[in-house]
Amino acid sequence: MNQEAFFTLTERLQGHLQGSECLFANLHAETTDFVRLNQNRIRQAGQVQSAGLGLTLIDGARQIEGDCTLSGDPAADLALASGLLTRLRERLPQVPDDPYLNYSTEPTTSNQCQTADLPAPAAAVEQLIALAAGLDLVGIWASGRLASGLASSLGHRHWHQSESFHLDWSCHLDHDKAVKDSLAGRDWQPDLLAARLAAQRERLELMARPQRTLAPGRYRAYLAPAAVAELLELLGWGGFGLKDHRTRQSPLQALADGTAQLAPTVTLTEEHRRGLAPGFTAEGFVLPPTVTLIDAGRFGTCLTDARSGREYDQAVNAGNEAPEALAMTAGDLPADAILERLGEGLYISNLWYCNWSDRNTCRLTGMTRFGSAWVEQGRLAAPLAVMRFDDSLYRLLGEHLEAIGAERELLLSADTYDGRTSASSLLPGLLVSGIELAL
Repeated sequence: MNQEAFFTLTERLQGHLQGSECLFANLHAETTDFVRLNQNRIRQAGQVQSAGLGLTLIDGARQIEGDCTLSGDPAADLALASGLLTRLRERLPQVPDDPYLNYSTEPTTSNQCQTADLPAPAAAVEQLIALAAGLDLVGIWASGRLASGLASSLGHRHWHQSESFHLDWSCHLDHDKAVKDSLAGRDWQPDLLAARLAAQRERLELMARPQRTLAPGRYRAYLAPAAVAELLELLGWGGFGLKDHRTRQSPLQALADGTAQLAPTVTLTEEHRRGLAPGFTAEGFVLPPTVTLIDAGRFGTCLTDARSGREYDQAVNAGNEAPEALAMTAGDLPADAILERLGEGLYISNLWYCNWSDRNTCRLTGMTRFGSAWVEQGRLAAPLAVMRFDDSLYRLLGEHLEAIGAERELLLSADTYDGRTSASSLLPGLLVSGIELAL
């Protein structure tokens, strides 16, 4: 569904409103090409075209929500949406007043359409298969357009459209020995893909060596951007939301209270201006270009959604209270100096199964799984046996943080469970003087 069709549909729906009713309509649509690969062969290919419409009917202090899937046929979609509106109206008198109902009463408009230099999926996958000849490659390609729209009976009219690609893959040796990588963005660069696969071939040669099993203890380590993303994704689970802070359930409560501090080189921001995610909320609030979450090691500003904004009388600056466009400021550690600076320790490319081991002290645990290596004298020496780490982010991003990578990597969410998402992160790698291995 395009912008014109969405706004036409919502204008017709507004003609069905009665009395003091107010209607907010939100659209989430995608046109996505998917290709799944196994053993470096195409196993499944197809295209998904979907459009989901969400309606919020408001009357006084009451609200009720519902959604439906649109077909693209104007008459059929109007009948479907009108039927949904009628059912919501019938149920609205049965719901209680909502004390935290909060929506923008000032009509605003925006229109952001971002195009990308995307290759034809067949051409991109053909390049991938050729470059990965002889490798046991497993992966998924997803590319295309994501669109979000908002229209209200108060006059809100917002449209956001972006295009991107995401390639997520692993190359397997045997058993649990493999290396993983991903490539994402708006501009397809075959040369970069070739370099990544060449590096993976070298890492697979390393994986063929006898693995190194370490005793529990603290070790120097470099965490690649993908590993950092796993840590910060978990931190986003309650770390920055206003509700979690006011109810004192945040893992960053000590940082917010001023009794703990991260390294002064650590700055985290929510970058709505990056443009991959919409710059407006479902309730009609326009988001600021950036929100500084951690400023030079100190807690900055909470993410505040519409309901928390009403409850705590704060300005809305997020669609929900978890980051959707997280960025960490780069440091001064160049990529070609990482192994030399590390000297001896762990090179952790990815992490899995991260969860809190002690939320109150911002302590988490997870697994290195495959792809990580032991480094000696500034060189990759041996594959690392699967290890579990258990450490606090107050240490990893604080007293044990030695350096931050000078280059950052754009990482798009690979989540496709309910459709492609617009969540992304822009992150460097981290060099730490110690990470605690538990077993």
